[in-house]
Amino acid sequence: MNTSISNLLQRKGPVVHSVAPTLSVYDAVAEMNRHRIGAIVVLDGERLVGIFTERDVLRRVVGAGLEPKNALVADVMTSGVLTISPDTTVDAAMLIFTDKRCRHLPVVAAGRLIGVLSIGDITRWMSDAHRAEAEHLKNYISGGLPM
Repeated sequence: MNTSISNLLQRKGPVVHSVAPTLSVYDAVAEMNRHRIGAIVVLDGERLVGIFTERDVLRRVVGAGLEPKNALVADVMTSGVLTISPDTTVDAAMLIFTDKRCRHLPVVAAGRLIGVLSIGDITRWMSDAHRAEAEHLKNYISGGLPM
């Protein structure tokens, strides 16, 4: 689908939740739980330095036997984050999610974080698009649309 990610971000809204790299894992997880999200971007000031995900908690905190109240986000986050631009298409984003086996992609424009796209956002958008297309075809077949 050639729809750009910017369209999905407009629908989703401008809110981006973030934490500082100096925050404890315990507090970062509390923030994720408060917002009911599976990943949170890590910003040093306004600079994107990483992303902290549920998978990071399982592998790098629980799996490593770290104490969440003592471990810092900077020590367990995923750094070198893959980002996309708002001009990226839905198809291209789906390929990245599949190829890179990730669930969240920060969206960056002109060096500035403007949103975070999740695989759930893509799934929801595709479901809505298919539902609208089916309704359009149903109306066309039943004569509900002018020629």
